[in-house]
This record gives sequence, structure tokens and C-alpha cells, in this order.
Amino acid sequence: MDKPALNEKQKKRIAAGAVVIFILFSAAIFWFVGRPMIRFARQPELFRVWVEQRGIWGKIAYVGMVFLQVLVAVIPGEPLEICGGYAFGAFWGTVLCLLGAMLGSVAVFAFVRRFGQPLVEVFFSREKLDSLRFLHSSPKRNALFWLIFTVPGTPKDLLCYFAGLTDLPWRTWLLISSVGRIPSIVTSTIGGDALGVQNYQFALIAFGVTLAISGVGLLIYRAVCRRHEEKKV
Repeated sequence: MDKPALNEKQKKRIAAGAVVIFILFSAAIFWFVGRPMIRFARQPELFRVWVEQRGIWGKIAYVGMVFLQVLVAVIPGEPLEICGGYAFGAFWGTVLCLLGAMLGSVAVFAFVRRFGQPLVEVFFSREKLDSLRFLHSSPKRNALFWLIFTVPGTPKDLLCYFAGLTDLPWRTWLLISSVGRIPSIVTSTIGGDALGVQNYQFALIAFGVTLAISGVGLLIYRAVCRRHEEKKV
């Protein structure tokens, strides 16, 4: 016997319940995992010893940490990226960080496609979302997504959640959330690797260049948003 179809009211209740569960889950993850994870990532020497003692499971744990950082947007990502470079070296730090970030981006995209804007507003205000409305219809949307993901310092977590509200194809999103992230991640893991081998001069240069690029990237991002806001007035 076929189950009766859900009416709109029931669907809304289920969606609201799912959002509430996601909020509670995110809060629990941040409190019990996110805070200790941030403290841990700020002590890269201890983190490297910890992952070396666990072999392959240390690498899997790191990928899981990056995944959670993307999923629970209030957890900062930069300390984890630097820590990955310190613990695993520039190459493997980049590979593992990229894998975790890509998996997290895919999960966020899928969740938002399923539950819509109420889920996004768990982490971001309506005002922030409205500042990106132009991406729904801009003919340069894909290029702008690429720019934001490629340059360090831009709000990638916000874009991860916002992307699910657009009609961006899955294939395009997979490319942006993987290949598009590489330059931004590499700048952090290279600096972390330099710290790990005690090449402090190169680490200082790497972080200085990253900071400069981040500042320019953030200015470009704000200028693009401001220009489109002015067009609407």
C-alpha cells in the first residue's frame, strides 16, 4: 500500500525540524569538537606529534577536522591549514586539507539544496546573503565564484552556503570547491611547512605574502559587492 503524500504544511514542519536538528548538531560540534580543535591547531608542534603517533588515522582525523570546519562555518579555517602544512609538509598538507574542504563543500551544497535559506541563516545574516544576490543572475557568476575561492582572505564559508541557493550546476561547483581552493590553501600550508622545518625567514615571507594577497582579495571582493549594490539603487 502506497504511503499518502505529504502536504505542504507537513513538509514545512519536517524542514523546520531538520533545521533545528542541524542547529543543535552544529552547536554541539562547535562546543565539544570545534573549540578543542582550534586550541589544538594553535599548537602545531603537539598536533604533529599526535598525528605521527596515529599513522594513517592521524591523516583521516585531519581530513575530518577540515570537513567539520567547512560544515560548521563559525570555526576558523586558517589555523588548520597552517597546522596541516606543519604536520604533513606542504604537499600532503595541501592534499589532505583540500580533500577535507572539498568534502565539506559538497556536504554544505547538498544540505542547502535540500533545506534552503533557513539553513543558511543559521550561520549568516540575511543582510550578508542579500549582498550576494547579484550572483544569482550575473553573467560573470562562475568567474566571480572562481575569484572568491582562489584568492586568500575572501569569505569562502559564506560562498559555500550561498552557492546552494543558486542554480549553479553540481559539476561546476565540484571544480570550484576543489581546484579553485588550491592557491588559497597552498599559501597557508607552505608557511606551515616552513615553520615545521624551522625555516622561520621563509615562513615570515610566506605569511607576509599571504597577508598581502588576502588584503587585496578582500578589497576586491568588497568592491565587487559594493558596485553591484550601487547598481540596484
